[in-house]
Amino acid sequence: MSIYYVDGQYLPAAAAVIPVDDLALMRGYGVFDYLRTYAGKPLHLGEHVDRLISSADKIGLTLPWDAADIIAIVKETLARNDLADANVRILITGGSSSDFITPEGRPRLLVLVTPVAPKPADWYEEGVKIITFPSSRSIPGAKSIDYIPATMALGKAKKAGAVEALYVETDGQVRECTTSNIFAVVQGVIVTPGEEILAGITRKTVLALAKPRYPVEIRGLSLDQLLTAEEVFITGSGKGLVPVVQIDESVIGEGQPGPVSRDLMAELSASQKQ
Repeated sequence: MSIYYVDGQYLPAAAAVIPVDDLALMRGYGVFDYLRTYAGKPLHLGEHVDRLISSADKIGLTLPWDAADIIAIVKETLARNDLADANVRILITGGSSSDFITPEGRPRLLVLVTPVAPKPADWYEEGVKIITFPSSRSIPGAKSIDYIPATMALGKAKKAGAVEALYVETDGQVRECTTSNIFAVVQGVIVTPGEEILAGITRKTVLALAKPRYPVEIRGLSLDQLLTAEEVFITGSGKGLVPVVQIDESVIGEGQPGPVSRDLMAELSASQKQ
């Protein structure tokens, strides 16, 4: 059984609980971040913790821990779990509230460590389908625990045989998926949105790998441009880089992973093993 860190204690997963008056439960007030380990090493841990702290700041959640404190707790939690590779979820709640809405300056820190379940090989070999979903993040750039739109979108995606849902604004601009950033190859140029998104750590890594090899533009991307792109792929900490071969009922490119997607997928995989 996994060992979790919960508000100052290391506990078996079955005993890991928080009070029902916590604002995470009462109001969905809190932030989180997610990473995984490769060969036992937490990938980009410092960057994920920095983003977690930035997310807390964006929603007005004052923290008693600094980055070094959180990093040390994450490493200790990993050390208490005998896992070759692990998912790591770091959650900061709003803490208990006597009136069930006002933060009282006592947030809770949780670190949840679980075994990695490998993604299906055909995602990477054959590509995946995603769907579009009309929505946008209420606080772009903050990885908050308010995932109602994402949960609804992913439920719709599952019914459609898709693995992700892409948020599309009313003006037709695409932003990101529920748990992924999106890229397109448009006339030989790699394009990814840069505004009103949660900038992913894997997205940053892919951009760094791509820029010496291909023309890259960080700019607005319309749904029409996306559907007529030569290639589309998504990125995320838990999935790496995944080629997209269908969006709704539209086939992308030749309907199979393209050369840019395959190249960057290999480069990313190699970088994660270093």
